[in-house]
Amino acid sequence: MHPLLHLIVREPHLLADHAGAYAELLGEEIGVASTHWKRKALLSAVALCSAGVGAVLVGVALMLWAVIPPENMNAPWALIAAPLVPLGLAVGCWVSARNDAGPRAFEQMRRQLREDAAMLKEATAS
Repeated sequence: MHPLLHLIVREPHLLADHAGAYAELLGEEIGVASTHWKRKALLSAVALCSAGVGAVLVGVALMLWAVIPPENMNAPWALIAAPLVPLGLAVGCWVSARNDAGPRAFEQMRRQLREDAAMLKEATAS
């Protein structure tokens, strides 16, 4: 008789415990992966919104520069500094989202499946 069938017939509670452990491991893996994906999505959304705000401020600065002569401006540097803040934030968030490798999704689950398959193969061979 195959060892797995023997185990199912004689010790069904062990198989149920093993399946429960797999469910718990899968829940942990999903939690880790979803946290990573949420962080990456949030960074990308902030980068996109900041880039949009920066683009609008660049357009406003160009219009003001075209309409008001530079010698009549109190602070012409503000036309350059105002768009730099959201554009800098956009670049920082975009770089952070791209470089955030995070954990390899479901690696522990793969390793556990490989170990169980090796154990089953070993039990079948003996």
